[in-house]
Amino acid sequence: MAQRKLHIKKDDMVLVLSGKNRGERGVVLEVFPEKNRAIVEGIHMIKRHLRPSQMGQGGVVEREGTIHVSNLKKVES
Repeated sequence: MAQRKLHIKKDDMVLVLSGKNRGERGVVLEVFPEKNRAIVEGIHMIKRHLRPSQMGQGGVVEREGTIHVSNLKKVES
């Protein structure tokens, strides 16, 4: 599958067009062109269960999940 150029890139301000976060704005933190997905700051928060390790204790951590780029629209900041 060939990669295509995306209309958004890191540090762009975007508007969410569909989903539970429709109408919200955020800054793109990371883009995955091979999957046509992006991570937007404060949007699509998911809970990640972490196992305790020597580096720190475990627990439930909330962080951003990926969103398909077709649900994002670049806006002027």
